[in-house]
Amino acid sequence: MKKNSNLLWITVIVLGWLFDFLFWKQSFGVNFAIFTVLCLVGGFLILWMDQKHAARGTLWLIPLILFFAAITFVRAEPMTVLLGVVFTLFLMGVLAVSFLGGRWFKYGVADYFNNFLKLIGSMIARPIVFNSETHREQKENGVSRPKINPWPIVRGLVIALPIVAIFAALLASADTIFSNELNSFLKLFFNLENLPEYIFRLCYILIIAYGLAGTFLHAASQSKDEKLAGEDKPFVSPFLGFTETTIVLGSVAVLFAAFVIVQFRYFFGGQANINIQGFTYSEYARRGFGELVAVALFSLLMILGLGVITRRENEVQRRVYSGLSVVIVVLVMVMLVSAYQRLNLYETAYGFSRLRTYTHVALIWIGLLLSAAVVLEILRRERFMALAILTASLGFAISLSLLNVDGFIVRQNVWRAAQGKGLDVPYLVSLSTDSVPVLVDIYQSPSYPGLTRDAVGAVLFCRLQSDASHANTDWRSLTLIQWQAERALKKVQGQLAQYHMVNSQQEFLTPGSVLYGCYRGND
Repeated sequence: MKKNSNLLWITVIVLGWLFDFLFWKQSFGVNFAIFTVLCLVGGFLILWMDQKHAARGTLWLIPLILFFAAITFVRAEPMTVLLGVVFTLFLMGVLAVSFLGGRWFKYGVADYFNNFLKLIGSMIARPIVFNSETHREQKENGVSRPKINPWPIVRGLVIALPIVAIFAALLASADTIFSNELNSFLKLFFNLENLPEYIFRLCYILIIAYGLAGTFLHAASQSKDEKLAGEDKPFVSPFLGFTETTIVLGSVAVLFAAFVIVQFRYFFGGQANINIQGFTYSEYARRGFGELVAVALFSLLMILGLGVITRRENEVQRRVYSGLSVVIVVLVMVMLVSAYQRLNLYETAYGFSRLRTYTHVALIWIGLLLSAAVVLEILRRERFMALAILTASLGFAISLSLLNVDGFIVRQNVWRAAQGKGLDVPYLVSLSTDSVPVLVDIYQSPSYPGLTRDAVGAVLFCRLQSDASHANTDWRSLTLIQWQAERALKKVQGQLAQYHMVNSQQEFLTPGSVLYGCYRGND
């Protein structure tokens, strides 16, 4: 790397400038995917020039990074975009810390923690250390640094500036268009009002370049994965006796079993149970839902924690521990099914929202994670628990991106409306651009009742008004879903002309003479 130090600094400064160019005053779109690819290409190029090659295991991270980076181009729903950005940055960090070793899939929680702390340290200190070491080695090897005399440059600029100014004035007088462009250029680059902005942008360009330099240097020298935490011996020596752990797990299993038995009809009674007990939908669905999810998470932490600190001295003890863990997980899974059923009931009564959809998907992945924890315990592969947690987290994010959360909400809520239940038009208006192609498909479908299509048309009419006043045509913020939504709206723009504004309060009449307003709903 020291032989190509100039290439390193040129690359990271260019990447810092590209960050400014792609993101300054722009929202996430294709710019994030482009910048991610440029960082990968720049990093691999520098490391390849230094004869550092990625381990085979590390290369499996590339498709995942590209997938999550592309989410900002494909989706607009806020949580999906946020997860795409977070996991892109996280996986690029994993790529940097395991570049030469490639054993990231064997990392434990302690390995992730330690390696990311080291990466942060490298981003802060390694560029300075690298620079000083390079200069010292050059001095020891007798390599003289080229000395640049600034005075000829200064004299040349002093002579050139008045000459260029005279010619520019003559050319501006000769052509009006050139004169306008020249004035715009001077206002852009020599306007003192913009000086604080230029200084701020220059600072974060240099900070980003510095951080990228530290990341590339870390990947080149500190990513061999020579020793993983707890690989030779346990990270924490077991100190709790088997008897104590058995009492804890047995007591929890008995408590969970009693809870499931006593509440079984309450869990799965559905509408009939509500009628018997006198609960409203909201009380039934909300009561205990959060607590049941918390029980599932704490049970997972308990099983993992006791597995680390408990002494199991023979095969019988191992089997007893595994058996109790299986019993607890099975009971927790019953509780999760109950929570899932409550959520379904609430969604049936009140419709879907983003939060309910996130929870819906998360419950499935929590259940899979619990199952994986027990399987790894039985197979004595506890080290892979961190990989299971990472897989469940990635699975949750991938599920949201493939599901199209806002499109899913539209389909479910419109289906409810077709069954005679209400449709929250303001809430659908508040959803992201992801919902528009689905709305158009439903509006053009003859299989829905006229009043339902009327309400869907009202959503599209509001979206059309909003998109017309907040259109963003800058290519850096372009998203695929935005392009698809614009094409879809053009298909029904003529039909939406039947909707008429009736006052200045954003209220309008549909062809079915129903009054709606373009107000934002709440999740």
